[in-house]
This record gives sequence, C-alpha cells and structure tokens, in this order.
Amino acid sequence: MSATVTPLKFRAPLVQEDEARAGYYALLARLFYSGPDAGLLQTISGSAEFAVAGGQLTGPWNALAAAASATAAEAARVEYDEVFVGTGKAEVTPYASFYLAATGREKILVQLKQDLASLGLGRANSAREPEDHFAGLFEVMRHLISEGSDDAALQKQRGFFSAYLERSFPGFCLAVSASERAKFYKDVSHFASSFLVVETEALKVF
Repeated sequence: MSATVTPLKFRAPLVQEDEARAGYYALLARLFYSGPDAGLLQTISGSAEFAVAGGQLTGPWNALAAAASATAAEAARVEYDEVFVGTGKAEVTPYASFYLAATGREKILVQLKQDLASLGLGRANSAREPEDHFAGLFEVMRHLISEGSDDAALQKQRGFFSAYLERSFPGFCLAVSASERAKFYKDVSHFASSFLVVETEALKVF
C-alpha cells in the first residue's frame, strides 16, 4: 500500500513576550482601521495594568484604558472619521508613505507590494485602503510575529519594521497628538508611540 503524505509545517508556540507584542499590534491595527465599538472600549478600559505592570508601557497603557473608560463608542467613531477620514482631506494622513515622502510614495508602494508578495501576503480584494495604511502594516507585523521567533522569523520582522514603520510612525504619532480634533486618539497615539519605541530598541538586539 502506498500513500502520499503531505508534511505538516511545525510551528513552535509563541513565547509570552511575543504573544503580548502580537496582541498590541492587533489592537493598534484595529484602532487605526476604524473607530472602536463599545465592546472594544470596555475591554481596553477593563485591562488597566494588564500584561504591562511594572514595565515601560504601564503609564501609556493605563492612560489609554482611562480614556477608553471615559469615551463613548459613537464619540470615538466620529472622532476617528474627523481625524483620519475627513471630508475631502483627512486632518491626519494614516498612510506610512506620506511620512516617507522623500523616497517617493509610488516607489514605496511598489516596493511594499513586492515585499508583501515575497512574504506570501497581499491586500484582500475587499480591502478599501492601500497597502501602506498603518492598520495594514500593524497587521503584517502581527502576522510575522505569529510565524515564530527563530532567527529567520526575527529577520523578517526586523526588515519589515525598519522599512515601513521605524521612520514613519514618529511623524504619524506626532500628527495625531497635535490634532485639535483628537481626544481619545491622542492616548491611542501615545501608547502606539511608546510601544513602537520599545519595538525599535528590541528589534535592534534580537
């Protein structure tokens, strides 16, 4: 008797630190994709000091949790639309290539599409945003972390982060913080900035 066997790809479980990293990227992807609903706000507000107690992110996370507790879902949705969508032109542009303008946006988008393809990724047909939307970039990082933490996996994380987030997120977070319309999203931006600074340093030594 003969049979064709399809080998299974073994993937080691994520270490606790990587689970936290992936979770933060997933949260940021969701928050920067659209305004949070009541359930997400409740989850954030009920998790003060969860997973970051005593760490560098405790203060920014607790501030975000407090902001979530004080914010109604409809207000957050309206704020998101006013800050990131706007009528005609958004007050804050949520596209990484805007903050890497010296390189040329079209060139960045072409390279990003090629890099995503090399990772076996691409924009879904139903997606309404281009590939360089921060929500999409955060989701890519979540995916790369879920692939494991061996040297090859970490190299992919480091390469993608360095190319598309390390130099773009400071300008983006600064723009959100300076927005007169942003309230809840000021705290989202502060946490995002704090987390990504930690990521920048961590990925240098991985």
